[in-house]
Amino acid sequence: MNYLFIHQNFPGQFQHVVRHLADRPQNRVIFITQANTNEMRGVTKLVYEADQTPAVGVHPFLTEFDQATRNGLSVAELCRGLDAQGFRPDIIVGHIGWGETLFLKDVWPDLPVLGYCEFYYHLVGSDVGFDPEYPAHWIDGPRLRAKNAINQLALEAIDWGQTPTGWQQAQYPAHHRPAISVIHEGVDTDIAKPDPDAWIQLQRTGAKLTAGDEVITFVSRNLEPYRGFHIFMRALPALLKRRPKAQVLIIGADGVSYGRAAPTGTTYREMLLAEMGDRIDFDRVHFLGQVSHGLFINVLQLSAVHVYLTYPFVLSWSFMEAMALGCLVIGSATTPVMEVLQDGHNGLLVDFFDGPGLVDRIDEVLSHPDRMQQLRLNARQTILDQYDLKAVALPAYLSLIDDVAAGRLRHPDRRTG
Repeated sequence: MNYLFIHQNFPGQFQHVVRHLADRPQNRVIFITQANTNEMRGVTKLVYEADQTPAVGVHPFLTEFDQATRNGLSVAELCRGLDAQGFRPDIIVGHIGWGETLFLKDVWPDLPVLGYCEFYYHLVGSDVGFDPEYPAHWIDGPRLRAKNAINQLALEAIDWGQTPTGWQQAQYPAHHRPAISVIHEGVDTDIAKPDPDAWIQLQRTGAKLTAGDEVITFVSRNLEPYRGFHIFMRALPALLKRRPKAQVLIIGADGVSYGRAAPTGTTYREMLLAEMGDRIDFDRVHFLGQVSHGLFINVLQLSAVHVYLTYPFVLSWSFMEAMALGCLVIGSATTPVMEVLQDGHNGLLVDFFDGPGLVDRIDEVLSHPDRMQQLRLNARQTILDQYDLKAVALPAYLSLIDDVAAGRLRHPDRRTG
């Protein structure tokens, strides 16, 4: 079969399924993306130039839509070129969030399109306005409505959708939900697995840490409020005082993935460190920055307690992998987390804003490590049963792709005949 995938950051969420399809000699896989250095055996990567011409006179709320239109037109031109060369995909799979899929039907009106539906924006009940430290303003309502214009048009330009979690599906308009399947990308549990013999040596202090030490871990792509970095940092002085043997390993960069940026000239990490002053013992708190996936796995294999806090937003891959690694995860009691983590069964929950409660839960785990072993086993079993890449997620995703390609699934509002 001929497959066409589209995502501005190759391979994005399509990594596992593209690798599987490209490894089959009977398949031809083409991937349209923006420029990056990633490569994959058996995949033809086509790069489109993202037109960055300033949109003169465009309202700020429409700059993303303007860029999405440019992205969509660039992708459509590449597709026209493929069509002229005789390439006709059996199915197109693409992320709908950046406009890249908007005009595919203007090139191939009759070809099935499966859209990756990541996030639909809301003023209430989601990320915006959740944190009183960063309150919503009335103008956020119009801003988000304008932002959803890309989503709305993209949803009309696909035949079916896929999203990783039930919570994400529930964010989309009710009449679109029946045509959005819930299938997670999956966790490779052959890689993300416990190792009781794991250890690392910290470069700055020279300390060697093993799986038997009081290692507290915190991971976020970027250290920012959306992932509760401010809550975690403010809990550290009391935590370090209560657990004098604890070592804290923090993975993450200083940029911003979601939400508002830190004030110009600083980062959230620098702001929190200034706020904490000398209450942070840097012999026991270690900022590792961005790390390779292998080192990330290694660090979490040591974890005695893993803290995962998030606004009501898209779940991090690191959260799912932490559970697969058998970490004792203390997660925020926010709806996306609670879809996967059940308090007292496969982890522990704490109110997102309850710093003292977080300290108490960490202390509880470290004081009774044997009592928590079953939760660790249950955490990994949850991933094996519901999110395992090879046994669950990939087969379901491949079946969905086949059904959409064969025309067996179509949006109920668009049936004919």
